[in-house]
Parts: sequence; structure tokens; C-alpha cells
Amino acid sequence: MSTETRFPHLLAPLDLGFTTLKNRVLMGSMHTGLEDHKKDFPKLAAYFAERAAGEVGLMVTGGIAPGLRGSLMPFPSGLFNRFQVPRHKLVTSAVHAADGKICMQILHGGRYSYHPLSVAPSAIQSPITPFKPSALSSRGVEKQIQKFVRATRLAIEAGYDGIEIMGSEGYFINEFTTTHVNKRTDKWGGSTRNRYRIAEEILSRCRDEAGKSFIIIYRLSMLDLLPDGNSWDEIVEQAKMAEASGATLLNTGIGWHEARIPTIATMVPRGAFSWVTARMRPEVNIPVITTNRINTPQVAEDILARGDADMVSMARPLLADAEFVKKVRRGRPQEINICIACNQACLDHTFTGKPCSCLVNPRACRETELNYLPAETIKAIAVVGAGPAGLACATVAARRGHKVSLFDQSDEIGGQFNMAKKIPGKEEFSASLDYYRGEVERHEVDLQLNTQISAEDLAGYDEVILATGVHPRKIDLPGIDHRKVVSYIDVLTGKVEIGRSVAIIGAGGIGFDVAEFLSHAEDDGIQSHDPLELFANEWGIDRSLKARGGVEGVIPQPPKSTREIWLLQRRAGKPGKTLGKTTGWIHRLSLRHRGVHMLGDVNYDSIDDEGLHISINGEKQVLKVDHVVVCAGQVSNRDLAGTLEGRGLSLHIIGGAQKATELDAKYAIREGSELAARI
Repeated sequence: MSTETRFPHLLAPLDLGFTTLKNRVLMGSMHTGLEDHKKDFPKLAAYFAERAAGEVGLMVTGGIAPGLRGSLMPFPSGLFNRFQVPRHKLVTSAVHAADGKICMQILHGGRYSYHPLSVAPSAIQSPITPFKPSALSSRGVEKQIQKFVRATRLAIEAGYDGIEIMGSEGYFINEFTTTHVNKRTDKWGGSTRNRYRIAEEILSRCRDEAGKSFIIIYRLSMLDLLPDGNSWDEIVEQAKMAEASGATLLNTGIGWHEARIPTIATMVPRGAFSWVTARMRPEVNIPVITTNRINTPQVAEDILARGDADMVSMARPLLADAEFVKKVRRGRPQEINICIACNQACLDHTFTGKPCSCLVNPRACRETELNYLPAETIKAIAVVGAGPAGLACATVAARRGHKVSLFDQSDEIGGQFNMAKKIPGKEEFSASLDYYRGEVERHEVDLQLNTQISAEDLAGYDEVILATGVHPRKIDLPGIDHRKVVSYIDVLTGKVEIGRSVAIIGAGGIGFDVAEFLSHAEDDGIQSHDPLELFANEWGIDRSLKARGGVEGVIPQPPKSTREIWLLQRRAGKPGKTLGKTTGWIHRLSLRHRGVHMLGDVNYDSIDDEGLHISINGEKQVLKVDHVVVCAGQVSNRDLAGTLEGRGLSLHIIGGAQKATELDAKYAIREGSELAARI
């Protein structure tokens, strides 16, 4: 079956009247950090050019501020004077040279701006920023509207094909459209019409500035996920206003950043919110775009084939693989490096002030720095360990032309990925393993599983890379050898059958994963196997859209664990504080939903037939559990390294074998790829 037959809707052109998009894929807006500094614009240009060459239909930049007060950070990624135009021309010229189209997103941070000059419709502080915004006067509102128009004019001068006006996710315009922040009594507040008046003014004036042959996307918050968010009728009214005011395309926004419902993390079902866009599509006559957790060609094709949307927006999937669309068109969708929605190198980096990248593709946003060029001298390379670090190193080295042998004592590749993929909400890790299996075959890596390697076996190789990973760290505790005690490996590999009550020692990433695994093991009482229905029930989302904001009055109905689980840590404070910036709260809340007990500042005293003896603030107690699972960190597997020293080999140690951390695939894949790029 040809690709056109398998993915006819995804690859179909979209005629906008004055221009045609080559397919139905929008690369959605995503802040990379490269926008924030003039010196990084050449990197930003290379980043977008590579994705334009990958044949994406239309791209949108990360959020660009229309003025200082609207900037997200004190040193803004903005376009509000002509001195900034040349750096943006670097981006548009590079994209057009690669036969692509790109829009600039105009994003005014409103009360989400991380500086003391922030402004909003009302002086109400956001729960996720430390600064209280100033309430705008009527004259101040007008000034902010003018800044959007000026940004549009400068975007045209910079060579952009269009703009996206950010009206969702709790930013400036969205703050005006809902009573959650807008408490005004003038013409910019009160009635539904008054609240969205600012969006109407911005859209119509930007259209007047741009003329007819310029793309204007309006990103509308179609589901606020806040109790005092907009009703569905109000959202439809705004959508019709956007069309009448000159929007070319209507993009879907889901949830505010402060909403306590996950929208893009791995545990969110694929395509989980396309049903919202499907409800909107008959209400307007312009193309609508759907978004969130669309990460494979088939998911995208199914959404379009059902008629849920006219286009699909994918941001992180195009971080993971710049050639996503090209591989689909050329009949090689199985070669796509799938985004696993982990957020570890993209959003976690962005929200902590680091440049964005991608766990499964460390080249993302480093296209001018990390390249896999053909090797000048072909070498025989041995890679010991087929976990994430070893797989990345072996496949990149082989892609460059080296002769690579990859050894592992297990009967399958993946290392600790094989445990991670068993965690509910982390099933996407299996997609990475599928990708690496294909890469091993495509680049003719000599894979030898079920193989125990000795120092003698490695003689004769030009380069030896040890990627032998980690093993669980043992702890010194009376009764640690008791029959109740098991390691996390025993649990996740099914080596032991865990009882009805469990104590988990260690509340880092692995401890949380084990708690998630055990709390899901037997979901008694679940009436549906529809992932979207289960997700909506657990997090309290009204799929009928009768509830204001999609959530008002809706009581979450999460399934309770049939096990009694205690998740413990020595450190004072709430467990999970070291988890990812953008996903840690989801893991904590999910476990709380399931009734998992989470305790900090715990001293472990002993383990015996009675259970786990602990002390908290000097008070002793016994957790009468069937099993104690030890998740107290890892130790590097470096035995082979000691036997190789002094043998004259060119030896490299990477991944967990070099630095034992908690299943840190981001570090492992990056290090393996970087080593392979320079050998």
C-alpha cells in the first residue's frame, strides 16, 4: 500500500485561497530558548530550516513578545522595533530557502510574565509566577492592542508568511476573555462580548495592517479547564468573531498553565482532545487545527479522516524527528523517531531557563553543533551494553560508516527502557525501542544478544565503549535480607508477586514509577476500557462540554488502588520535589488520586516479620506490609572497566556506567550520540 493511500488526509494540500500548504501538518509553537538572545538566531534559523526541509506544511515560532511589558522574561524574545528585524530575517530566509512557510507567534505574557512590569486586565496574581501584575487602564489596553499591530507590521517586514495570535493557555488575551482574571466593569469586561472585545480588536486591526494575502492564525482557548473558564457557547461565539475579524486558521488551545489537569504529558492518551476541535469545526467556515499528544502518522491520519480537524499541530514530535513528514511521504513512517512526551529536555528545560532539546533527539536545537557526518577513517567499534546510551552510540557511529558491534548479556535491547515502558503512562518508551531496533538493522550494526563479554573479547577493536548501565544500590539496614525485601527490578520484571500492602523506600523517580506500577496493577471496578473516558473520569473533565471551563462542578472519579502503598523518603519535605518541573505535580497528584501514602523525613529502623519499622520526628511506628521495595538509587556497572585498564585500548565509559542516576535516559542518549559524532 502506498503512503498516499495509507495517509491520504495527512498528505493532502490545504488551499487557503491566497496560498496553499503542502500538507496538513502544522509545527506548533514551542519556545526553544534560542529566541531569547540575538547571538542564537543563526541556531534558530538552522533549527527551523531543518524542519522546513523535512516538509512540514507550516511552522509557528515560539512566542515572540510585542513589547517589553508583554515579554515572558526580563530579556525578551520580541519583535517591537526595526533593530530586531534582521535577526528574524535570518529565520525566514532559511525557511524559505528550504521551501517552507513560517508564521511568527505574537505572545503577550499577561500575568504569566516573569517580571515586575507585567500587566493584566485585573491586578490578580498568577499562582505560577511571583509577580502581581498591574491592572491596565482603558488607555493602557489600547496601547497593548497597538503593540500587536506593530508586531504584525514588523513580522511582514521580517519576511514571515503569517502570524499566530496567542489567545489561549492563560496568557494575556485569554485573561481578558474569562472571568477568572477579568474583573473589569468598563467596555473590556463584564459581558461575554466585552471580554472578547480585545481579541476582536487585535484580530481586525492586524488583518487591516497585513492585507488579505497573509496568514493569521488565532489560537483560541477551546477548553479552559478552569471552573470559571468560558462556557462552550461563549467559546463558539469567540470562534465566529475570529472568523469575521479576518482569521485564516483557527488553532485549538487546551487548558491554562495553572490548571491542575495534564494536557500533554505521556500519561495523556494520544489525540486526547481532538474531540473538542471536532465540536468546533461545524461552527466556522475556516480551517481548524487540533493539537495535543498527536505523535504518530496514524494518530494524525485517524483524526483527519474522522473529520475532527482540517490540520494537526505537532510541536514536540518535530523536535524528536525533523523529517517526520518527509518520512511519511516517502513511505518510511516506521523510521520516525517518535516523541515519547516525557518533557524532560523540552518543557522542563524551557521552564528552568535552559535551551530546549529532546531526550530522544539530542540534536534538536543544536543543529549547528551536533552533526553526524561521514567518518573520515572507518573504525571497528565495540559497544558493550544495549541500553539507551549504548544504542544511541552504536547506531549513530554506524550511521557515520563505522563497523559497529553491539553486545548485551540480555536477550533484548533496551536496558532499563524495558522497565520504564511497563510503567502506566510511560508506554511510549516502547516506541523508542522500536525505533532503535530499526536503526540497528538499517545501519547494519552487528548485534549480539545473550552475550557475556570479557576483556579478551575486546582485543582488536579500535574503540571500546562501555555502556553497561547500573544496578540497584544496596542499603545498610537491619533486616535488609528479609524475605519481604525486594528490589525495583524484581517488581518491574515480574520476578516476584507483590502482596496487598507495600512500603517503597525511596521517593525519587524510580520510587514514583514503582508506586504508579503497583497502584495500577489491579484496577478493580473500572467500568470502561476507553482511554479517553478513563482519563476524563480520573481528572474530572466534562466531555459533553456543558460544564463551564469543561470542569465546573465535575467531581473527578479516579480509580483507587486495591493495594495499601507507602512511598517514603529520608529527606524532609514532600516526596517528588526532585521530579520534572512540568510533570512532577502530575505524578504526585495521580498517586494521591489512587490513595498512595507519601511521607517525607522518614528514618528507616529495621525490617522483620512484622513489617518495616520507621521513625518520623522521633515517633516510632510499624508499617505492617507484605513487601518492602528498595528504590534507593543506583550504582554504576564498572567491573569490566577495571579489567580493561592497562590493556592499551581506546576506552570510553558512558551513560549510567559513567554516572549512576535515576534512569536518566536524557543524559545517556545525549552522551552516547555526542561520543559517536566525534569518534
